[in-house]
Amino acid sequence: MNKSTIKATAIRTDYWMPGSDYLEILAKALNGKIDDGDIIAVSEKALSTAKRRIIDECYVQPGRLARLLARFWMRFIWGLFLGRICNLKEKNVRQLRAYPLKEGSKHKQVTLWYAGFLESLLWGSEGGIDASNLPYSFVSLPLDDPFAVAEEIRLFLEERLGKKVAVMIVDTDKTYSLGRFHFTHRPKTLKGIYTFSFFAYVIGRMFHLKRRSTPLAFSGFAIEVNTALDLAEAAHRSRGSGGGRTVWEMAERLGVGVTEVTWSMLKNMKHKPIVIFKRRIVERNRDFKKSF
Repeated sequence: MNKSTIKATAIRTDYWMPGSDYLEILAKALNGKIDDGDIIAVSEKALSTAKRRIIDECYVQPGRLARLLARFWMRFIWGLFLGRICNLKEKNVRQLRAYPLKEGSKHKQVTLWYAGFLESLLWGSEGGIDASNLPYSFVSLPLDDPFAVAEEIRLFLEERLGKKVAVMIVDTDKTYSLGRFHFTHRPKTLKGIYTFSFFAYVIGRMFHLKRRSTPLAFSGFAIEVNTALDLAEAAHRSRGSGGGRTVWEMAERLGVGVTEVTWSMLKNMKHKPIVIFKRRIVERNRDFKKSF
């Protein structure tokens, strides 16, 4: 698919709080804007927050391994070695060298619990655990079953708005492509994308492989994985990064410490968790087939 032909329309909504009725929010935001066959991309982060899949790391007691990862692995291995190999920006490398020991140890303990050791070796978004666009010491966990959530949204929109659409759950974490072979560190992704944990990120970044945002689930149509990847990346570019791509960037934009962002600050920022792709544009790609 030629990216220049992808028309993505990002929809702004209020910030999705824990417990927000995301189905009603989606129906209200999309009413009058969608047609049969359109593809609706929804941010996993917004869904995880609304579904209360968040943890306050403030109350976590880190163990020895978590403290070792924060003090040695993050500051020295990533800050002096892996950061360079993976072609991180100089600003990110400097931040890794000053990785916060107290908060970082708590975060690594959470990643060890919920994502496992190999994912905890990453410098961010370990196993889909993410602190950006969340306040205080909160982090979001990935969805347990992204496909079930996509199905739920699709069926609700069909019933409420009378439109047969496809729904894609998208995460900004990258999938790397070597020809028609696609792999990521993220667990539970779209069929045809393989998970290789920590090694996927290092290999993909080290060799400058093509990288795109990750489609976690797709419900409604039969779609080729490469097309889904193009749409996921187009959705990311259309939505922007909200408060920031990392917790550091978010805090810097708001002029506060990394654990001093508040719910009210986030509510006052622009949020675009929904993207619409019109059917007539996507169908230009020969790999796209309707399956209603």
